[in-house]
Amino acid sequence: MKVLQLTTTPRSFFENQVTALERQGVDCTTLAIPGSHRPDSPRSVGDYLKYAPAVLGHSLDGYDVVHANYGLTLPFALAQPTRPVVCTLWGTDLMSDRRWLTALSRFGARRADGVVVPSDAMTGELSVNNAVVPFGIDADMFRPIPRDEARERVGWDPDGTYVLFPYESTRPEKDYPRARRIVEGCTADAELKQVSGVDYEEMPYYMNASDALLVTSRRESGPMVVKEAAACNVPVVSTDVGFVERTLTDVDNSFVADSDAALTSSLDDVLASDARSNGREVLDGLGLDAMGEQLLGVYQRVLDERGERASLPSPRSVTR
Repeated sequence: MKVLQLTTTPRSFFENQVTALERQGVDCTTLAIPGSHRPDSPRSVGDYLKYAPAVLGHSLDGYDVVHANYGLTLPFALAQPTRPVVCTLWGTDLMSDRRWLTALSRFGARRADGVVVPSDAMTGELSVNNAVVPFGIDADMFRPIPRDEARERVGWDPDGTYVLFPYESTRPEKDYPRARRIVEGCTADAELKQVSGVDYEEMPYYMNASDALLVTSRRESGPMVVKEAAACNVPVVSTDVGFVERTLTDVDNSFVADSDAALTSSLDDVLASDARSNGREVLDGLGLDAMGEQLLGVYQRVLDERGERASLPSPRSVTR
């Protein structure tokens, strides 16, 4: 099976998705929107105008499926008239303050042949049938690492107490000021470490160097960092957003709360325990293979409904 993957910026979870599909024998080609996007410097209209002919001219007859990843890529996937379209909405496209973006995403989802969302929290935002396929993580990369080793790697004091905030402090939906209030309100003498923009391969070291991960987001479709921290056995304290409650249900030394008082009390408990969690032992579906199998099933269902058949790979033997 050959799939054309359309994306805005190839984020780490998207790259994991491609890896998962390729492990299932799917031949993926990625076509990203030209240019780069930052909150203070978005893509230009010209970048999007260049993308349309690139998609249409990309030998579409050679693909079985066009997979639009993120709502902004949906118009370009739907513009080609020949191949079935599957879309994955990431969260900020469907649960955004930018009404034009949520309207565009919902409009495109109604016209796609298959719709995928990464969490149950997003299902209620759509009026069409959709498949919940959680993003997997690279459990070989996100693994428990001795704290001293991790702190030496990232240059932190081995005797410090650190709470990790793994987002840009300027993103309003992540609510960095609230995270700062929570840590300042703790009995423990802890330091809030805001970490973003580092190489993805370094994030397991920052997580393992931390005493806890703190999420104060106002809304999330995930967040993936909770699964990544759980895979490292790092305790998590989080607001009740996305799939956090479901993910942490059976995880020790991790808490979900909404009020500042409850978040502060929970973080104090974690820091006082000086213990890790059991996330890696109790969570199912952390790896990439389950995601790849489910997406392959979505592709095949879409093709079956259109009366088309792709040349499917033989089942592969994979290590879980």
